[in-house]
Amino acid sequence: MAFSGALTLTDLNDYITPSQSCIKPVEIKNVPTGEGDTAAATTQIRVDQDGSYYEVSVSDSTGNKPGAGGKRLETAQVSLNDCLACSGCITSAESVLITMQSHVQVLDFLAENATHDPMSQKRKIPIVSIAPQSLASLAASVSSPSTTPVTPRQMLHRIETFFSQVLGIDYVYDTTFARHISLLEHAREFFERKVQSVSGTKGALPMISSACPGWVCYAEKTHSEMLCFISRTKSPQQVMGTIVKSWLASKWSKNPDQIYHVAVMPCYDKKLEASRQDFYNDIFSTRDVDCVITTGELELLMKEKSWDVSVPVVNELVPTLPRTPPPGKSGTDSDAALPQLISHPGTSSGSYLHTIIEAVRTRHRLDSSRQDPPDLELSVKALRSADYEEYTLTDKETRRVVFKGAKCYGFRNLQNIVRRVGKEAGVQTGKGAAGRLVGGRARAVKKTTGGGDDANLDYVEVMACPGGCINGGGQLKRRELTKVDTRKDSEGYQRDWNDTGVNLGSGLGARWGDKEWTKEVERVYWTERDLDVQTHAEINVFAVNMLRETCQCDAPGLSWSGSMDEKAEARRRTLFRTEYRAVESGVDGLLVKW
Repeated sequence: MAFSGALTLTDLNDYITPSQSCIKPVEIKNVPTGEGDTAAATTQIRVDQDGSYYEVSVSDSTGNKPGAGGKRLETAQVSLNDCLACSGCITSAESVLITMQSHVQVLDFLAENATHDPMSQKRKIPIVSIAPQSLASLAASVSSPSTTPVTPRQMLHRIETFFSQVLGIDYVYDTTFARHISLLEHAREFFERKVQSVSGTKGALPMISSACPGWVCYAEKTHSEMLCFISRTKSPQQVMGTIVKSWLASKWSKNPDQIYHVAVMPCYDKKLEASRQDFYNDIFSTRDVDCVITTGELELLMKEKSWDVSVPVVNELVPTLPRTPPPGKSGTDSDAALPQLISHPGTSSGSYLHTIIEAVRTRHRLDSSRQDPPDLELSVKALRSADYEEYTLTDKETRRVVFKGAKCYGFRNLQNIVRRVGKEAGVQTGKGAAGRLVGGRARAVKKTTGGGDDANLDYVEVMACPGGCINGGGQLKRRELTKVDTRKDSEGYQRDWNDTGVNLGSGLGARWGDKEWTKEVERVYWTERDLDVQTHAEINVFAVNMLRETCQCDAPGLSWSGSMDEKAEARRRTLFRTEYRAVESGVDGLLVKW
């Protein structure tokens, strides 16, 4: 299977080599019979000239040409779930693992779906959701210094037009409303854990963001003890799956399996996230997100369909385009309208840390006994690079640290934060490549609240990619054709790339991790941030109405942070939260024989 050219090796600073645990041992089922050495093999594997593998008996292995009279062995296939079940690499060779999710699968589905009658139960409603980071990457790729920059809003409408006119998909959403829901639930979960922490519940804080599947897989495979700190709130991608297949589907009187949901994401690991069993509906045998394609794969799809995304479309500056009703429904379809391109100040990776900071500030004002309580003082300190920053909220009068959080991007910083959190919480972090550096169980450290430098962390926003989601592995690369020295790696060492199987093409273009290009995409991402059609207060009302309908709750005066009855709260946990489990592996790479 061919994949987008965006799939490349990561920077060496954050490169994690594949683990030997990624190799599955072969189970020998045929037991030797007869006299002689009982440990002797009864069959051998022979390789034919075309590279095919055959299993032949020992007695027939001499004198016969390779493969004669033997059984041809099938090539091993590694699925996405297999990837999540090992303790090996998580970023380096996913082109081998991603076999079921690509734009080709989307085209195959649309072709097969078109053969069914529009009124048939077999006909599904295709829906596409796209991340704002992907919109920024596409917008930056078609902008030039000599033209007016293309905004994410314009790009969204161009993509809507492409899917509608070329592929027949009428529902295209950005995921910022789903992100808004995720942030509301994220803040709610943080305060729940804060209460647990005060009551002495072990491992309640610091809470670590879970929107990055690469970081979550890393914790599951190498630091199972850290799972108690990871947030259980679903990522925007999976919340969008809940909105599409639980809320909109019910409005259209459709079952979840009658909707086909495609997500466009800046990261290949999002394919792995969508494949998790946590996000599978056993009743209707369907996933919340049926297929995930990257920004680069979307661009490839548009090129294959001869669609020029740099050409403007009609009404591309209109905030919301009209939508057609789904098959079998007449009249206007206002139920399908969702808030578009909601701005969340903070980081381009989702603003999780800044949302928690604002929530803490708001809670501090509400809990204060003073009529006009002073706001908390925020201080920011960058350590080593902009990819690791610490944020401290301090009471201006007492100088007491109320909250301390961190922004941690890239695996180099991630390993440091794992060691620090483990040390502060007094949990074992001695497993995995990074954990072995700690040297066993760390001693418990008393929670300190005296000063910003001494206080322990309450929250960490973690992203596996250096620079965050805007620099995801599935994003587009710089358009300027600059000559790259294909003989040297990023650290200046001589490399024979052809010998290592890496195809650099013509040697033109930029590699993943181009900081200047990342800054340009970041700049485009933040354009139009003050042009929101709806305020956050209005969007919160919209979100609470969705919560009422999905959780079947009629409580008056309900807010997202409020409580519902027991059954409704159980539905909320099912719809907007998930669970993570440690991956147990008994394979020691040092014991593997080659």
